[in-house]
Amino acid sequence: MTTHRVNRILSALALTAAGMMVFAGCASGTGVASSASSDSAAAKHIVIGTDDGNEQYWTILKGKLKAEGIDLEVRTLSDGVQLNQGVQDGALDVNLFQHLIFLSQFNVKNGGTLVPVGATAVYPLALYSEQYHAVKDLPKGATIAVPNNPTNLARALLNLQKAGLITLKDGGSALATPDDIVTSSITLKPVDTNQTVTALKDGSAQAAVVNNTQAQKGGLADDRIIFKETLDDPKLAPYINVFVTRADKKDDPRWAKLVAAYHTPEVEAAVTALNQKNLKFQGSWTAAKLGEELTSLQAQLKTKG
Repeated sequence: MTTHRVNRILSALALTAAGMMVFAGCASGTGVASSASSDSAAAKHIVIGTDDGNEQYWTILKGKLKAEGIDLEVRTLSDGVQLNQGVQDGALDVNLFQHLIFLSQFNVKNGGTLVPVGATAVYPLALYSEQYHAVKDLPKGATIAVPNNPTNLARALLNLQKAGLITLKDGGSALATPDDIVTSSITLKPVDTNQTVTALKDGSAQAAVVNNTQAQKGGLADDRIIFKETLDDPKLAPYINVFVTRADKKDDPRWAKLVAAYHTPEVEAAVTALNQKNLKFQGSWTAAKLGEELTSLQAQLKTKG
């Protein structure tokens, strides 16, 4: 083979190699650009799970976030465990439906790694009666219906203690059960949360501890309340409702924008109207402070066994 021909072949090979390098470089660049584009899109999109996604305040919240360059997608699920599992599995970025004690129970029971990244409000769990106008009017041994799920049952017991109707061992806690009752002037009737209003309406209970949502659905007006918590009480910290995400995503800057948008006057006004003013916003609680409360509750649950 002549030197001239060898040089032509080497030149051709060099050009081919150079072309391949350019092609590879372009392909590599395209991959980086695609990845960056994907990351950018994710940073501008939030998938949130909730149990009331059709309420008006979500529309207002979406508009607030849109102005921040964030598209909020709201998915409604009625089951709390599914809402939390969706965040744990990554199907949801964040959720809003629960208070800290419910979250702590999910994490302990399911090995969850969910954490609060912002607070919304505390809602009342009041004692209602359609037969009596004050706690002092209740007859001795009166039957009082209470929610039978552990979270609201413990809170109901604390309320009945504050109302002077029972006393709990060591003053009770957010983990109290009927076994902790030391003295009582009433007959306790644990029922499904959805049946607390029914027990009141059908006369099987002279009074009932009812959460705010069920009271509204059941047509119970505030004038039927005979005892209500003071929502400023620091002991109600376990019942602060929170935005929740996975621990490895807790530092995502989107959460600060989400929480800030929720606590704008327009969104808070819509939430207040929805709940007939029966709430206390807790926007001053930081993620760090909420995390400390969650850690404490989880430690208590593990100790209680």
